[in-house]
Amino acid sequence: MSMMKIKKGDTVRVIAGGSNGKEGKVISVDVKNGKVIVEGVNVVSKHSKPSASNPNGGIIQKEAPIDISNVMYVHKGKTTRIGLTVENGKKVRVAKSTGDIID
Repeated sequence: MSMMKIKKGDTVRVIAGGSNGKEGKVISVDVKNGKVIVEGVNVVSKHSKPSASNPNGGIIQKEAPIDISNVMYVHKGKTTRIGLTVENGKKVRVAKSTGDIID
């Protein structure tokens, strides 16, 4: 993929998989592998040994990455695809359903 249309801080809805229908904010985007981490979605339990940063160890709940194709951008409460157009010599994202400029 040359460009990701989903960015950090966007609100997205999961459209496939075990977390189907959940919404959350994008925490990070992995462009190389085409994955995103969404807040409160795809939470997994990770067992950790005691270390300097976590002296007790134990079970930690954390978000796991999901494929970018399984999330959709939420614009005004509804999911929409994202397109790109040039405004004043600058490339901007556009919501396909309404035609509104996102950023």
